[in-house]
Amino acid sequence: MSAMPTRTAMTVPLLDLKAQYAEIRADVDAAVRSVMESARFIGGPEVSGLEGEVARYSQCAHAIGCASGTDALLLAMWALGVGPGDEVITSAYSFFASAGTVANNGATPVFVDIDPRTYNLDPHRLEAAFTPRTKAVMPVHLYGQCADMTAIRAICDQHRVFLIEDAAQAIGSEWEGKRAGSMSDYGCFSFFPSKNLGGAGDGGMMVTQNPEYAERVRLLREHGSKPKYYHSMVGTNSRLDALQAAILRVKLRHLDRWSEARARNATLYDQLFEGSHVGRPYRDPRTRHIYNQYVIRIPKRDELRKHLTDRGVGTEIYYPVPLHLQKCFAMLGHKPGDMPQSEAAAAETLALPIYPELTEEQIRYVATCVREFTDP
Repeated sequence: MSAMPTRTAMTVPLLDLKAQYAEIRADVDAAVRSVMESARFIGGPEVSGLEGEVARYSQCAHAIGCASGTDALLLAMWALGVGPGDEVITSAYSFFASAGTVANNGATPVFVDIDPRTYNLDPHRLEAAFTPRTKAVMPVHLYGQCADMTAIRAICDQHRVFLIEDAAQAIGSEWEGKRAGSMSDYGCFSFFPSKNLGGAGDGGMMVTQNPEYAERVRLLREHGSKPKYYHSMVGTNSRLDALQAAILRVKLRHLDRWSEARARNATLYDQLFEGSHVGRPYRDPRTRHIYNQYVIRIPKRDELRKHLTDRGVGTEIYYPVPLHLQKCFAMLGHKPGDMPQSEAAAAETLALPIYPELTEEQIRYVATCVREFTDP
């Protein structure tokens, strides 16, 4: 292991979107200016162009833009007929939208505990969660690493239920060479600014191999209208803005380079934490991990976070309360101890800066500050 440097004070934010913008400013500004001059703000060539590019990038036949990653999940379940009386199995440890969208469709979320190494839904626990009311399974590809889609797909096929990938954090990640979003009935992406492919605001997209499923969500995102003012179903308004699409098309050209930079940064962190008490992220050898987050694990997480804040290092806790213990799901009757791996992850994990523009000096500084606390 390389010798740890002497610490000198600096500020390292959790994320630096200004640094990303500075690198691609001319192309982004030109794309925005083109949309403004065209005055085509809804739909149009920028949206359809991005949809085609994301479909190809994700090894899918179809891609349909929408207003957010949350709406992508909502629309996918809506299109599959998920509603009152149905159950959707998902991870107990994720961003709230994974379960909130199930409830918003009138269905009941059924939680499964996680694999403590990957933080993804544990397929060994999946079978026991099925009931006659199970309509779909929604694994979450957390932090940029795909869940075990081979095992999950096999179980869903056996039970003849729908499979939806919550790939909000995982565009470009892979499971055994297959891209996130391509291994299910619908894959759902988020373009929230902090994602590897982030917009200048909210945005989302659904991908699918099924032309009928693609057409359903195209209708649902525009009030069920085709042609205009003729409604074959009741939908909603959830469109991806042309301005966002234009910006995302510029960024998509850089996505693989940025994801590879995140992976290199993760490798350097791994080396700097070798031999320490820091729990490093596990990368399943069957995956392409895009490191939307670099999440370490330590029992005294909150104390470490304060230590890093005092030294100018930005961090975040993803997620401090697992979904089965959220107050709004109290009616499901869960109690502490029901999902021990999710609860332990919620208490012990901490995300460190991992964005592509980090310098080696910054990474070494962060690692030094962490080891000051863990290995005094």
